[in-house]
Amino acid sequence: MTGSATHGSACKSVRVSADDEHPRAAAGDQAPGGRDDDVTTRGARVGRRSGEVGRHGEDGQDFQDDQDGTNVGVDSSVNDVAAESSDEQAPRPAARRSRGGSGASILKETGIILVSALVLSWLIKTFLVQAFFIPSDSMNDTLIEDDRIMVSKLTPGPFDLERGDIVVFKDPGTWLDGQVVEKPSAWRSAVNDVLTSVGLYPQDAGEHLVKRVIGLPGDRVACKGEGEPVTVNGVPLDEPYLAPGAIPAQQPFDITVPADSLWVMGDNRQRSADSRFHMGEPGGGSIPMDNVVGKAFVTVWPVDRMTVLHNPGDTFKDVPDPS
Repeated sequence: MTGSATHGSACKSVRVSADDEHPRAAAGDQAPGGRDDDVTTRGARVGRRSGEVGRHGEDGQDFQDDQDGTNVGVDSSVNDVAAESSDEQAPRPAARRSRGGSGASILKETGIILVSALVLSWLIKTFLVQAFFIPSDSMNDTLIEDDRIMVSKLTPGPFDLERGDIVVFKDPGTWLDGQVVEKPSAWRSAVNDVLTSVGLYPQDAGEHLVKRVIGLPGDRVACKGEGEPVTVNGVPLDEPYLAPGAIPAQQPFDITVPADSLWVMGDNRQRSADSRFHMGEPGGGSIPMDNVVGKAFVTVWPVDRMTVLHNPGDTFKDVPDPS
């Protein structure tokens, strides 16, 4: 009877006094017997668990056992774990979308950069600088075959041409007649045209020539014949840029350069079909200023021939303006 009464008392004590920190000690004072003490202790534990579970069901809070700190609210813990697991898994589709978006962004940025580079190259080639390569030996040794040169389109224009400048110009009409030009295949020609149009490939000499300016509009350019120097406005020229073994001219001539025109000659005089060989054509051998693409200012390729193309100012420093 004592054990039974104690058991009931213990259960009642646990349910009423949830803040009791020593339920086992209280139960032991009431039941001194070993077996009864064991039964009482178990009853107290079961009663306390029942009270805590009941409270958990009522207010949704978790409680801990005073003896071993064990979480009694199992359902709440499971829910918490499930929530955490759900939170960890939820971002994965977003992460995949983020990776996909990142790849698309990289492609977009790459496309923008390429288009911008092409547009910039086209603008530079159209308004500032254009590349050309040299196909013949008419300008040896200043320029030799397969040299790549850069041509400034600001001259003529914002800057004036001077005697001694090297210029690239479009064929006035017959200067390239009879010259054999090796033509690339159709697909190669198409690729070259596209690359040349945006400035990524140097313009060939299919319709362009490169020579040195000897006479400006109004200048009188003359030579008395083989072995004699070329004169401009009566001043003989000392031409250090001529190819080794070349002479100023083989035949005599005497012309006055028309307005808006230029008299041009190659540095390798005996290998250059320049203004001297077109005196019977409109313009008397001079080329229209409008045909000039620009002034060559640097050789950029091959690397061992990279150099600035300086104007030989001393050659023309004593030449007066035309009268």
